Amino acid sequence: MRKTAKIGLWFNKRSAEFLWRHGQDLFQLYLEEVLGHAGIPYARFDDAKALESYHPDIIVVLHAGEKEEDLNRLERWARQGATLISYGGLNRMAGRLGCTRFAIRDAVYGDLSGLKYAQGMPVLRAVISDPWMVSQTSDLPVEAGGVLRRLRKDGAEASAAVIKFPLGGGRLIRWNVDIPANIVMLQQGGGPVVHDGIPAPDGTGAVDEGILKADDRCELDWNEDRSVTETGMPYFDTPYADWWREVIVRQLMEEADALGLSLPFLDYWPEGVHQVAMISHDSDFNVEEAARTTLSVLRNNGVRSTWCMIDPGYSPSLYKEIQAAGHEMAFHFNALEQENGIWSVEEFTRQLNVIRSTSGSPIVSNKNHYTRFEGWGELYEWCELNGIEADQTRGPSKKGNVGFPFGTCHPYYPIARSHEQNRLYRVLQIGFLTQDLEHPTLSDLSVIAPFLEKVAEVRGVAHFLFHQQHIHNLEQVRRALSLSVETAKRLGYVFWTSEEITRWEQARRAAVLRVGADGILIAENLPQGAVVRQPLNEESAPSATRTEIRFGRPCAEAASSVKTAAE
Repeated sequence: MRKTAKIGLWFNKRSAEFLWRHGQDLFQLYLEEVLGHAGIPYARFDDAKALESYHPDIIVVLHAGEKEEDLNRLERWARQGATLISYGGLNRMAGRLGCTRFAIRDAVYGDLSGLKYAQGMPVLRAVISDPWMVSQTSDLPVEAGGVLRRLRKDGAEASAAVIKFPLGGGRLIRWNVDIPANIVMLQQGGGPVVHDGIPAPDGTGAVDEGILKADDRCELDWNEDRSVTETGMPYFDTPYADWWREVIVRQLMEEADALGLSLPFLDYWPEGVHQVAMISHDSDFNVEEAARTTLSVLRNNGVRSTWCMIDPGYSPSLYKEIQAAGHEMAFHFNALEQENGIWSVEEFTRQLNVIRSTSGSPIVSNKNHYTRFEGWGELYEWCELNGIEADQTRGPSKKGNVGFPFGTCHPYYPIARSHEQNRLYRVLQIGFLTQDLEHPTLSDLSVIAPFLEKVAEVRGVAHFLFHQQHIHNLEQVRRALSLSVETAKRLGYVFWTSEEITRWEQARRAAVLRVGADGILIAENLPQGAVVRQPLNEESAPSATRTEIRFGRPCAEAASSVKTAAE
């Protein structure tokens, strides 16, 4: 049985505090969210001596610092046998490693098909890159892999995607893309929402209507990143951020393999669940007849859903009826100025208190009316202050930007800016794919299958939004909801509410995974139904029981190679 790779994250806090004081973000810290969601065991170190005492096999550089002693330390660790991985950065080391740094101001697309562990992945958009070019006079036997292309998937080759440098008994691997920062920008935007976004040239995405909302900071390209269905419906077709997450995990598994080690992990979903679907509703005009029609449609389809309630909400008797059917009551914050809404913490709190009081429900989930959004993290701060543990606001508001406008279908914790030292907000984001299919101004049924197939590829959450008023008034919308449920169930999806997704993710994150002195993974506080998996290498027995493909490779249940704390 192979031992578990010890992964150490190196964070030079002294250097980081200098950058934070000057307003510099360190989105490389988002790697902790990536590994936490993927269920990968790791240990973070702010002290170099503590990291050295841990004897990590793989060191991932969160932030190294720029002083000579900082760079010498990294080189020493590699020469002593460790594998170091850095996502961009380390630019003062370029010369000593026989490379030259150069600038690319535009987005690039990473073709990683030349990397063994990235087989089967789509070409991936990166908002920013920080490339090195290997000098022709370099005498280091470096290995370059993958290709970054300018502006288009078939654009001019700009540089390699990743470069490997052998150093003594170990090696340093540097990506020409800051992968964690790109995940952040794809998911949360390249900056705060302060003005309208760029509209689609074909007229299907008029985000410049004078209403600040989440999709005003979409970092995708209207032409390069959309496909059309057989009926001509455009959609953003690739969850780029989710695939970049996979790149990180797959590479760690590959490097562990190269060291003769393994990298077990806590699977995304509990035993028997492959991927999750979710339906939510926004009550908008609070028409109770529409609510009862929606209850009937959901009952006929055998699913429970999340009801986002706008002030003033429903009558107490209707709330009881909805909750008795097993549905979740949630909040629908209205900051739409055309409806006298106000973007403020005071108004958020007031409206939420009304819904909590009238519904008798604790309310742990929110979705903003019309996907209203301003700034960077204000909404998440308001959620934290008011006990809201999940938000669903980040989704498309137009016909032409449905699908994956924020590059993800996974639940994730967003990151704050430098003034809060890039902490993670304690609010789980569960974005949606589309709303009110078959509504005359929105997408049709043809997007259902590709959405579900794309979500299944990365095992995320397929979240569909249907307004009660459209379910009630439009027969074709009722049919669309039913077909969405039918297709999802046929593809093996399980329907959960927002609260159920949130509670499961919270329970996963509360688990403790660490590597013992004997190299065996120790798992503590695992939630009921959790599955720890062991990646199989080429020498592993192909007959291993209960094997599933995860992160591009066969993985077996790892109960026999995992200790509990009691053991």
